[in-house]
Amino acid sequence: MNRDGMRLIEGGTFTMGSERFYPEEAPVRQVRVDAFWIDETPVTNAAFQRFVDDTGYRTIAEIPPDPKDYPGLDPANARAGSLLFQPTSGPVDLSDWSQWWMFSFGTDWRHPHGTDSNLDGLEDHPVVHIAHADAAAYAKWAGKRLPTEAEWEFAAWGGLEGIDFAWGDTLAPQGRMLANYWQGAFPHGNTLEDGFERTSPVRSYPPNGFELYDMIGNVWEWTNDWFTQPRIERKTRGSCCVPSNPRGGTRGESLDPSMPGLSIPRKVLKGGSHLCAASYCQRYRPAARHPQAIDSSTSHIGFRCVARAALK
Repeated sequence: MNRDGMRLIEGGTFTMGSERFYPEEAPVRQVRVDAFWIDETPVTNAAFQRFVDDTGYRTIAEIPPDPKDYPGLDPANARAGSLLFQPTSGPVDLSDWSQWWMFSFGTDWRHPHGTDSNLDGLEDHPVVHIAHADAAAYAKWAGKRLPTEAEWEFAAWGGLEGIDFAWGDTLAPQGRMLANYWQGAFPHGNTLEDGFERTSPVRSYPPNGFELYDMIGNVWEWTNDWFTQPRIERKTRGSCCVPSNPRGGTRGESLDPSMPGLSIPRKVLKGGSHLCAASYCQRYRPAARHPQAIDSSTSHIGFRCVARAALK
């Protein structure tokens, strides 16, 4: 495995989760992770292109869905594509995400903004329209794997903790933009104070304390943990040990209880994206997490990889 473009993160104990923002982030708990290597940046379009050129891989967004897997799907709509963000013309009901997300036929990682778009000038932007299986396939090809949620969060803190954001308790200290997120009224009034309407080139913002870029904002990143409500592991009688290398729940536990007729499990996304906003989704934080169906791809989801560190 080539470790170029990766950073070694020494293992350690940290405070995971938050009780100051969204209920799915609680409880706050102490956990420990072993040492691991992690990509300095999200996987870029250029890197994903090398993977596809070498393997001929086709992403889920490039393959028409099977109507048998989606009860009620009109066979005429069983066409390849992905979810694409489109800003609205004015204020809308923020509880209805269909106001700004549309399933766009022909949209995929090669055509990130619609069928008429391409990757010209986006080579160093994070690859998007990536489903979980796509990210896992790339990781395997690269001799790596996807991070656990605990590994990802530990890396995102960069050695800090006890604060709201990855750099302190102020989102934009003295007006300085430290990540690519939405400024203004979502989903129609992006003031572009950070200079980017959609994704930004990796390394556009300062790295964290572990010299990692874009852990916050730009694109959500897949982890390899099933999404369930966090829980504090019970200690055995007389034990004083902090749980090591915790994992999520089971595949079955990750199903969306509000959609009993659609048995598509969900993995944890971390880090927020360029669509997170103070007026809508304050998930541009290390502790933030989001459940994402493993078959779904969107214009704001990417990934990065990790690898086991050699034992000393």
